[in-house]
Amino acid sequence: MANQQKWKVFFLLFVTMFLLGGIQNTKGLILEQVQHDINLNMGQIGTLIMFFQIGFLFASLLTGYFTDKKGLKIMMLIGSLMMAVGLVGTSLAFSVLLFFGFYLIVGLGIGSMLVSIITVIPTFYKEKAGMMFNFSNAMFGVGMIVTPLILQQLFSHQVSWRLFYVGIAVIVAIIILVLSSLKLEKAQGMEMQLSDFMHLLSQGRLMLVVGFILFYVAAEAAFLNFFPIFYSSLDIAGASAQEKMATAAYVISSFAILFTIGRFIGGFINLKLGDRKTLILFSLFSLIAIIASRYFATHFVYLFMVFGFAMSVLFPTASAVATKLTDKSGSTMGLIYVASGIGGAFAGWLIGQVSQMYSVSLGFNLIIAFVAVFFVLTLFIREEQGKA
Repeated sequence: MANQQKWKVFFLLFVTMFLLGGIQNTKGLILEQVQHDINLNMGQIGTLIMFFQIGFLFASLLTGYFTDKKGLKIMMLIGSLMMAVGLVGTSLAFSVLLFFGFYLIVGLGIGSMLVSIITVIPTFYKEKAGMMFNFSNAMFGVGMIVTPLILQQLFSHQVSWRLFYVGIAVIVAIIILVLSSLKLEKAQGMEMQLSDFMHLLSQGRLMLVVGFILFYVAAEAAFLNFFPIFYSSLDIAGASAQEKMATAAYVISSFAILFTIGRFIGGFINLKLGDRKTLILFSLFSLIAIIASRYFATHFVYLFMVFGFAMSVLFPTASAVATKLTDKSGSTMGLIYVASGIGGAFAGWLIGQVSQMYSVSLGFNLIIAFVAVFFVLTLFIREEQGKA
């Protein structure tokens, strides 16, 4: 790679991962504001999250294929443009229908950009791919931590969430300009054969892990999307609506801090315990943490950050277990994308509907059920005993 191209690749990799982490971790804070701004009910918020996740899912699945056919630069440009259009459109939407449509485009753009930017790493850093994957995930984590704090500062100064999205769109526009001047060779996408994909569905041990991932993502996405709305609905003596929103932002950020720390040390935990023990112990830890956090939500809300640490090692460990169960790694990762998308969409829709019909607190409590299900599944997961 020519020296003059290096700074552009670093800029694209780190800024994009920072933004993606930030957007993912501020959806709940934004939606709490949108709920009042354009009069969304809880059922509509759940459906909105489902739309976003479906857009993310389809983009994630199709980008790998089209990157191989059309080239990495084209797909990154398409993803960036969808993000910019979706963010600007969302910021200008004053009706439920328009907000739904543009939010779907944001999901498509984020899914496309995430897969594309990950593809940049093995394309440019073949010998140092592992190191760069860690660095890029660190920037994703930094985005998760910092962006909620920035957003809360904007809210405290009466700056609308609409301007926040416009600001991100401006940064995405800069990404597009840098990307347009970058020389990218054609990259290979993941090998995903439909016949292999269908064959994996018949592998019982693999499907247990996929089921675990589905409910894990359901719990994680539900917490990040609904916690600000849940906490704002609580009757906390002496706390104004603005103060509760500030606290929610700090909790989301603290959750991300321990979540990121856990991701960094997760490899050492796996090395010490092994995959299966890691899944069982940290799933049980997650269940205890979410129950205790929910119980003490009005008195010691920062306990939810412990839930973030408990959850941190589960997804990468489960993904590693899944890839060890078969030699069809590309199709297996595709299946994991599908499970993740379904889990996030299912959780958003279900919690939204339950919250609308009964109460926000009851809807939020479904997270405990999601965690309980994936804990039970870990008891039946077995480590590698041969390739499927």
